[in-house]
Amino acid sequence: MTSLGIVLVTHVADVSEGLVKLLREVAKDVDITVGAGLDGGEIGTSFERIQAAFEANQADELLVFYDLGSAKMNLEMVMEFLERPVHLYDTAFVESAYTAAALIQAGSSLEEIRQQLIPLKIK
Repeated sequence: MTSLGIVLVTHVADVSEGLVKLLREVAKDVDITVGAGLDGGEIGTSFERIQAAFEANQADELLVFYDLGSAKMNLEMVMEFLERPVHLYDTAFVESAYTAAALIQAGSSLEEIRQQLIPLKIK
């Protein structure tokens, strides 16, 4: 069975740390990694931190959530170098990451997760 993991990309490390804490309440067994912030606690995203988050995640396929548009640009650059399947979602960050984590923990399929994330799409 293919394992699913989550990568979170945020501009502020504290935001992602809080979100991981929340996700762990419903998804203790899901591989969740983070690419957040810049050196010195600065706000932003970096190719290197995002790449490290992908490399640290051991799941076969990754569901990726981000907070703002510039994070998406860095994510897309990193994704060009990946060989495993990655699913990038343009959805409400906290709500969709929580939904996906809970559903992965419950053993839902990728298609079931995708269906649940549709209403959370950012238009």
